[in-house]
Amino acid sequence: MFDAGIWEFLLIGIVALLVVGPERLPGLARKAGYWIGRGRRFVNTVKADVEREFRTEELEKMLNQQNSEIQELRDMMKNTQQSTLDTLNETEYLVRSSTSTDLPAPEKEEEPSKPVKNG
Repeated sequence: MFDAGIWEFLLIGIVALLVVGPERLPGLARKAGYWIGRGRRFVNTVKADVEREFRTEELEKMLNQQNSEIQELRDMMKNTQQSTLDTLNETEYLVRSSTSTDLPAPEKEEEPSKPVKNG
């Protein structure tokens, strides 16, 4: 957070000793430690919440991106399916039209002649 060396802390301790006095200095140090610890926990909690929010936003962005990619793939599959069906129908039409014009019409088989009875 901020850069404080041993000399700064020593100076703060001497000033606190002169202002508060030697009897109340240990209690003041205990309270200061308590509030510093509480402040650190608060900062760490806020930091964790912010990081969690950023991760949540990143996950939402990734999810939206994946959904759009999935939709694109669905559209591509639908287009491919329609194109394949169109090609299949065209091929079927060409095969039917070419077989009906190239081959002669099938002849009817004649029934075997029945003997005629004279009677």
